Amino acid sequence: MKLARADQRLLGLSILVTAVAGILRYVGAGNVLPFVAAAAALAVLALLVGRSVEALGDRLGPGMTGVVQSGLGNLPELFVSIFALRAGLVGVVQAAIVGSVLANVLLVLGLAFVVGGVKHGPQRFGADQGRMVSLLLVLAVAALMIPGLTSAMHTPAAGHETALSIIVSIILLVIFGLSLPAATQSQPGTTAATGKQAPARATGEAGTGAGGAGADQWPMAFAIGMLAASGVAAALVSDWFVHALEPAIGALHISETFAGLVVVAIAGNAIENVVGIQLALRNQADYAVSVILQSPLQVVLVLAPVLVLLSHVIGGSVLTLVFPPLLLAILALVTVLTVVVVFDGESTWLEGAILIGLYIAIASAFWWG
Repeated sequence: MKLARADQRLLGLSILVTAVAGILRYVGAGNVLPFVAAAAALAVLALLVGRSVEALGDRLGPGMTGVVQSGLGNLPELFVSIFALRAGLVGVVQAAIVGSVLANVLLVLGLAFVVGGVKHGPQRFGADQGRMVSLLLVLAVAALMIPGLTSAMHTPAAGHETALSIIVSIILLVIFGLSLPAATQSQPGTTAATGKQAPARATGEAGTGAGGAGADQWPMAFAIGMLAASGVAAALVSDWFVHALEPAIGALHISETFAGLVVVAIAGNAIENVVGIQLALRNQADYAVSVILQSPLQVVLVLAPVLVLLSHVIGGSVLTLVFPPLLLAILALVTVLTVVVVFDGESTWLEGAILIGLYIAIASAFWWG
């Protein structure tokens, strides 16, 4: 089997950065280098997980592939959060959950609007689908906020946040299950802007290499093997990342909240970070918006509830959905803003620049804690 050049580069880079991160973890290379190397390795492994899922696309169908890709694309962040909970870094995990939503709906969506708008002018995308996903995100975030609000407002439920968090987590997982049939049947076959067929692959260089388009097709066994190997590697690197996290925080003089909100969130969502921007650059705005918005939706509906439930069995700190008030306020503001941005089904580079500016402002507010 001959891999396409893009796949060869991605596989080689994954091996290289993982090896470097492992070496720096054990040779005593200071407080910052191991942290940077582990973060870079997490991002590259997230891309490899995504490519492995894409290779299964012909068997799963486009709708199911998108759901599976978004879910497995959060594997690095899931592993980081598990190790962080075992290390007692609850603040990092809570910030990473909120940061994943912010990074996608502000930074990544903003960058996609900017690069697409600068190259192609105003871009059109499916307003109905965008509204549905963003409204579902608002409703899911509203449910996620209930335990924190009951605590902050000193209601009779205050003092029972752990039980309430479990109840809300189960509800969110049920909602995710109920949303799967519609999600797996949705097939963004064409883009509103170009009328072209959405790509079978979202990363790499489709159709390159000696074998043309056929060089991109991975056998089922190889795709599953790469998915398993990249998942195991992501688990190892996540342990190294968390081990280097606290020393790096002290050396860089940043807060745990900032580390979770920005570094963990961006590294753990590398698939959407790269793929969404690439698709907007190709004037495939429909597909770009769908990929970018599905990730924060799965973070709220799946990742956060799973972490709450797992925290009761893995040891270490117990995670609840009682987030700090500022994180709650920003989460509510940003999700409502998402509906406003996608409501008209059109994007411009100026909208993107505003979203990026807002992300930088929010991140700056958490630099000190």
